[in-house]
Amino acid sequence: MNIQIAETRQEIEFCKRALMEFRANLNPDIFVEQVLRMRMEGFHLIYIADENNTEATAIAGFRIFEMLRTGTMIYIDDLFTFEKSRGRGYAKALLDYIGQFARTLNIETVHLDSGFDLHPAHRLYLKSGYSPACHHLRKKYSKTEMEINEYCLHFNLHYSSASLTTL
Repeated sequence: MNIQIAETRQEIEFCKRALMEFRANLNPDIFVEQVLRMRMEGFHLIYIADENNTEATAIAGFRIFEMLRTGTMIYIDDLFTFEKSRGRGYAKALLDYIGQFARTLNIETVHLDSGFDLHPAHRLYLKSGYSPACHHLRKKYSKTEMEINEYCLHFNLHYSSASLTTL
């Protein structure tokens, strides 16, 4: 499985359909510029191309940052595989890549959020060593009202020195 890093405009454009499918809120007219700007802030976009090498069939976006609660960590913003390509191990390969990236940088935890009803994804995360670590709440502010709009599980993977020696 060949995992690529999207760094150039062309490579980011190659991932566009997958990201637009996963994140319907994105503006297709400014998508590439948004990813380029996020890259300047530490965002990484990786992908696996389809069989014909015409577009990304699986993508992951992640970033490194530091929090008082966790120290330096990797947060996975996006993980998506087109339905036609599911069951082939692409999401697991992307998670493993990110895990190896974390170990290379001596980062001890990788975090991600997942919607409550994404049960196949939860099975993958749990099989991959992720565990529920906390609840993630969001409060959305609008002109007319404030509301709690999203409530999802937050998974957390700790890499111990013992697990590092098994790789």
